[in-house]
Amino acid sequence: MRRIATVALAAALLAGCMIGPDYRRPAIDTPGAYLYEPKDVAATADINWWKQFGDPVLDQLIDDALANSKSVKIAAANVAQAAGLLTTTRAPLFPQLNYQANASRLRFSSNGTIALPPGISNPTNAFSPLAGASWEIDLWGRIRRQTEAAQANLLATEEARRGVILSLVSSVAADYLALRGLDEQLQTAIRTQASYAESLRLMELQFQYGRVSEMNVEQARSRYETASAQIPQIRSQIAQGQDALSILLGRNPGPIPRGKSVFELALPPIPPGMPSELLERRPDLLQAEQQLIAANAQIGAAKALYFPTISLTAALGTASTDLSNLFKGPARTWSYTGSIVGPIFTAGAISGQVAQAEAGQQAALLEYEQAIQNAFADVDTALAAREELGEQVAAQERLVNALRGYEQLARALFDGGRAPYSTVLQAQEQLLPAELNYAAAQAQLLASLVDIYKAMGGGWVDAADKLTSAPATVGNGSASESR
Repeated sequence: MRRIATVALAAALLAGCMIGPDYRRPAIDTPGAYLYEPKDVAATADINWWKQFGDPVLDQLIDDALANSKSVKIAAANVAQAAGLLTTTRAPLFPQLNYQANASRLRFSSNGTIALPPGISNPTNAFSPLAGASWEIDLWGRIRRQTEAAQANLLATEEARRGVILSLVSSVAADYLALRGLDEQLQTAIRTQASYAESLRLMELQFQYGRVSEMNVEQARSRYETASAQIPQIRSQIAQGQDALSILLGRNPGPIPRGKSVFELALPPIPPGMPSELLERRPDLLQAEQQLIAANAQIGAAKALYFPTISLTAALGTASTDLSNLFKGPARTWSYTGSIVGPIFTAGAISGQVAQAEAGQQAALLEYEQAIQNAFADVDTALAAREELGEQVAAQERLVNALRGYEQLARALFDGGRAPYSTVLQAQEQLLPAELNYAAAQAQLLASLVDIYKAMGGGWVDAADKLTSAPATVGNGSASESR
């Protein structure tokens, strides 16, 4: 017993050795601040930011998307698949138990030269139930490195699922805001068309009484048709937007309910954050790091192939030619063996796997660094867009107000006979595109806040995760779905 305990202790100590490099997070050169650092920020990165738009319809759409989106369900299934792979990968760390049972009936040739032992009938029966056990002693850490890689892949898959949630919420909000912008443009076009129709009617009446020329009538008609041509284009874009949003909601294409207009929605504040915080807040960066950890572990798994594999097997059972004697003492059988297998010449098979693993680790490292740089750029781009769009909307609003005043003044001068109709036409021709651009810019300004929250990540992803109908939880190598 003392010898067995010594051997077991030695095996346990050897099992603590693992070939290959241990993972250490690489040094990242992060900028101290963003290029477009906002002056006014609010601690909103960890709450449901979309509720700050103040539109219950948008809130409900996001709730529906999180509960029913096919993309979220697919991502959750991928997590469960990765968890199953982890369970399979780490299973060889533990002894494997099995059983088998054999039964046969055999008749020997009576003309044969083999003499049967006394007591053996011809034909004869053979029964043999056995219980077996096998265990590969992971001296060099090959299985543990593979398990480490599988665990990292599981966590990467979980971060990919959280990334789907981040993208889904952002896409639903952005598409809804774009849809409301198109709604505003459609109302503007319809209102303008009605105004132009009335102007055309008046021009035709004035032409009948000789107060205006036919050219003035045709100018009014061309302006009316120009406004009319805008309407089907905008309606087509609205239909496309509704279909895209329906798919995000996990439903068949159909109408989308509406809430507040783009000019009634509130502008959420800009969330604070430092560039270094993105490493812990953005799911795509966490996913890239876990993929780097997995690639790093594969180097050790490949290098362990240079060393021998040690396995222990044992079997215990009974064997008898008679079922009635199968479980009696003389029928017992047992065996135990140990084997050691190591490479001598593999023609580069192992070195090729090591080179492949090392190259994969370098690729994963570069992808991780590139993902971080892209994340910094995403935030700066979103902050810059928010700043510039704010100024653009303000300027566009002033332009619309000026053109409206210009159109009213031109109309009054024309009615008083102090200005030609071309002056009215010029003012009206500028007003319609300015109003359309104003509605579009306001929708883009609201969407720029969505881009900022998406680029910065944050705890709001966890808050959104709780609204999904089947969230996946990652623990010690397992994933489960619960409501």
